[in-house]
Amino acid sequence: MNPSIDLCPNKVVQFLQKPANEFRKADIIRFVVENGIQMINFMYPAADNRLKTLNFVINSEEYLESILTYGERVDGSSLFPFIEAGNSDLYVIPRYRTAFADPFAEVPTLTMLASFFDKDGKPLESSPEYTLRKACEEFKRVTGLEFYAMGELEYYVIAPDSGLFQATDQRGYHESAPYAKHNDFRQHCMKYIAEAGGEIKYGHNEVGNFTLDGKVYEQNEIEFLPVPATQAADQLMIAKWIIRNLAAMNDFDVTFAPKITTGKAGSGLHIHFKIMDGDTNVMTRGGVLSDEARKAIAGILDLAPAITAFGNKVPASYLRLVPHQEAPTNVCWGDRNRSVLVRVPLGWTGKVDMCAQANPLEAGVKTELPQKQTAELRSADCSADVYQLIAGMAVAVRHGFEMPDALQKAEDTYVAVNIHKDENKAKLDALKSLPDSCVASADALEAQRSVFEKYNVFSSQMIDGVIKGLKAQNDSNLRAEIKDSPEKMLEVVHNNWHCG
Repeated sequence: MNPSIDLCPNKVVQFLQKPANEFRKADIIRFVVENGIQMINFMYPAADNRLKTLNFVINSEEYLESILTYGERVDGSSLFPFIEAGNSDLYVIPRYRTAFADPFAEVPTLTMLASFFDKDGKPLESSPEYTLRKACEEFKRVTGLEFYAMGELEYYVIAPDSGLFQATDQRGYHESAPYAKHNDFRQHCMKYIAEAGGEIKYGHNEVGNFTLDGKVYEQNEIEFLPVPATQAADQLMIAKWIIRNLAAMNDFDVTFAPKITTGKAGSGLHIHFKIMDGDTNVMTRGGVLSDEARKAIAGILDLAPAITAFGNKVPASYLRLVPHQEAPTNVCWGDRNRSVLVRVPLGWTGKVDMCAQANPLEAGVKTELPQKQTAELRSADCSADVYQLIAGMAVAVRHGFEMPDALQKAEDTYVAVNIHKDENKAKLDALKSLPDSCVASADALEAQRSVFEKYNVFSSQMIDGVIKGLKAQNDSNLRAEIKDSPEKMLEVVHNNWHCG
């Protein structure tokens, strides 16, 4: 028995008895043949940040071999606005390590995420997935280290109100049934996500809950474990797809929108990162935050205005990023502080044996401190292109290692307390602010684009496309326009209801 394999929920991993990153083409063919798989699906994200699907009926083993080897051609101009119709053919090639049994398909189906290639058979330079891969490769080349990431996926479930066991408004954090109405739905989602290869840390109810027009709005969160950054982005894409499909089957509505309505908690997409040297997490040394971690944070803060262009792509994003909420507005960092842009959460760095205190029978059993320390970027939401967002973070962390004054910048932007208290006004005034609109984010990206284009990580074509898309939102004065108009605010929310 191999517990790391046998306890893995992914049916392909269990059948092949090998981890997903070791899957070969022959393994996929064997799984298909021996499990009665009748269809293959390729899925890939387009410019709207949603997964698209291409279905293949398996006509023969020769045809199966062909699509697994050569993929298929698709119309790139229908997927990405920056690709011209006159020269739009792209190839899509499956990534075997992403294979999972489709939990929603009536016909037995194996699904894989696919990568884009151009007419010459080279990875599409402007593909977000390839951009993330390049960002991670350059991070390792420059630093010798690995960039890991994980996401906190927040969303609202909306369903008819039964009138029973009403939850307390905006007090839903970690609520249990019967006051929480959708714990079973979240657990069902988590089961399917895990079977699709998602490495989940936990799930729970979040702060937001309220009743409106006969419906219950309940905020949930599913948080993942740190994995190599390319896998982290794949997991988030598949997770959103699963949550929406399962919601549709249950006649629920689900939204990942950054703002839901006036006065209620919005939903973010917090991204944690850590830096690995082989099997060692270098975010801490001797139980305290390391210089490597401080350089990484400094790089994130230096490029934070431009990162909003990847992580906050709709006008509603900037209705969430307002003062006096748990969403950040100032470019700063701190320990355990949920109003800062980059938070350093508790990391199990103390030497007290809490397990033995809670479980006296474990006293005297030697335990090693876990290497769990991360840092968390709190600005992004699910309007993000997750590949661009995490790639931008990888570039920023690498940038921090290249900045000669990184440690001083980290010192200057550290806050130890609630930055919005009156006595901290001088500190607050000295900090930069995040952009307040899509247009402002586009301007920030234009100003800092050379850092992202360095080493050819982000293509100029991609940067141009992101800037053009943001400026088309024309939301420079949106906050002022909706200040005294709840109707206008709700119109913006409705227009962004199914972003990402």
